[in-house]
Amino acid sequence: MQTAHELFIHELQDMLDAEQQLVEALGAQAEESSRPELQKAFESHQAQTEKQVERLQQVFESIGEEAEEVECKGVRGLIEEHDHFKEEEEPAEDIMDIFNVGAAEKVESYEICAYESLIRLADQMGHTKASRLLNQNLKEEQATLKKMQAFSKKLKPENLGMDEDDEEVDQDDSSDNEISQDETSSSRSKTPKKANSGRTGSRRVA
Repeated sequence: MQTAHELFIHELQDMLDAEQQLVEALGAQAEESSRPELQKAFESHQAQTEKQVERLQQVFESIGEEAEEVECKGVRGLIEEHDHFKEEEEPAEDIMDIFNVGAAEKVESYEICAYESLIRLADQMGHTKASRLLNQNLKEEQATLKKMQAFSKKLKPENLGMDEDDEEVDQDDSSDNEISQDETSSSRSKTPKKANSGRTGSRRVA
């Protein structure tokens, strides 16, 4: 690989495969969701991703190239991470929701970086139509990331995995620390300042 055009084609093929993989993965995440609003969000982005695949195919057409079949190993790794977690950890419904939202944030961040790189290359080579199509996909990914970040703040686990005794110990430790800090501050304020002990010389009388 020697030219920017070759790199652009390579990255474009990688992104096309990534979006095609995610169409299926988003469907699985929608089915796994225990909350209707989260299920709807994944279904909506799945439909959006199908449109993104179409735009990427249009990008190839706009530059007179045909896409070859490749595998995006980055997104494949994130999907395998999800599958392994589900199969090996047997998560509760609420934990699966939280995991899926976090996984979606990882994927969106990956895609945003990839699209930004593709857009820079397209602009440098003067591929105006390609840049416009890629920017449409980028804006959708950025909006989805914000949506998932909002879900991340909203979702709370039902079980924190802490015993009541552990919680009480944590609270007691916190209270003890506060009392210790207060006593230290009080002790410092009561400590008298040392007076200057300058020596006064005596004079000899001749």
